[in-house]
Amino acid sequence: MALLLLAGSGMAGVPQRVVSLDLCSDWILGEHADKGQVAGLSAMGQRFDARYGPASGWPSHDGSLEQVVALQPDLVLVGPYNASALRQRLQALGIRVEVTPLPTTLEQVAGFERQVLGLLGGDPSRAHPVLPMPALAADAPRLLVLGANGVGTGLQTFENEVIARAGWRNYLALPGYVRLDMEALVADPPDAILWAAPTSPAKANAFAGHRALLAVVPPPRWLKTDNWRWECPGPWTWSLVEQLQQWRNR
Repeated sequence: MALLLLAGSGMAGVPQRVVSLDLCSDWILGEHADKGQVAGLSAMGQRFDARYGPASGWPSHDGSLEQVVALQPDLVLVGPYNASALRQRLQALGIRVEVTPLPTTLEQVAGFERQVLGLLGGDPSRAHPVLPMPALAADAPRLLVLGANGVGTGLQTFENEVIARAGWRNYLALPGYVRLDMEALVADPPDAILWAAPTSPAKANAFAGHRALLAVVPPPRWLKTDNWRWECPGPWTWSLVEQLQQWRNR
């Protein structure tokens, strides 16, 4: 959805030339900004997400100070861990830079969305509501979120919140990101596996293609989503929760 802005209206506080410096900022602008309001998305968005590629019609920049300044932005969005040197130079030149926090909980996702809507001159109340936490059944199916190199996502993570909010139990009982053991998986397999790594012939994906794992968790119980949804928490995360709920019910 896009903000309804009056072209050339010059409304106070409503930026007309917004620039993003990283991938997560690209996505939130794609969610809530009109193309005419965006002066440039980052090179990362162009490279890794076809929705913002050369054929998409979204403007972009190469990440250099010269090109960003030439775009004459009245607002620059960036996450807390990205482009620190560039944003400091922009701030020194008097350009408005807003550093948006990276959500680490689902409740923070709603706050992040409200913040960006406000920065863009939109109505913060349009942010997606927080989905309620369901009563987690003791016999709820166990879901393994499997990443590249045989690493699974355990407790005390953002991903675990998504799993629980969708009514699943996390297959892993350890906190953080856990190196998986194939023999242990085969002896006690999860009810389903969510495989969100990029599709590629890289050796990092070989664990997911192991014949023993496919034998105990057959393909119909492998759930696949767009990898980008897990890389940057945002309003699209609620759609991911709903998708996982549908899979669980099915």
